[in-house]
Amino acid sequence: MESVLTLYYFILSVVGFISMKIDKKRARNDEYRISEKTLWVIALLGGALGSWAGMNVFRHKTKHLTFRVGMPVLVILHSALIIWAVR
Repeated sequence: MESVLTLYYFILSVVGFISMKIDKKRARNDEYRISEKTLWVIALLGGALGSWAGMNVFRHKTKHLTFRVGMPVLVILHSALIIWAVR
């Protein structure tokens, strides 16, 4: 169970990180963007850590208060959920 949960969060974190990279690149090139709703869904489903890391690495969505506060809160909530689930 623990390994499945770890793999799930790892994959979604990678997806969240890559999504931030892609959206930042599209923003720079004035192309069709990934919606904020989609970015949040990825984070809510378990990709918050990767999304938060992507925000900081690519300096993307860092001026948006909801992302600046919401992503770390989700990381804490997901961490608590993982700790609870594996106990």
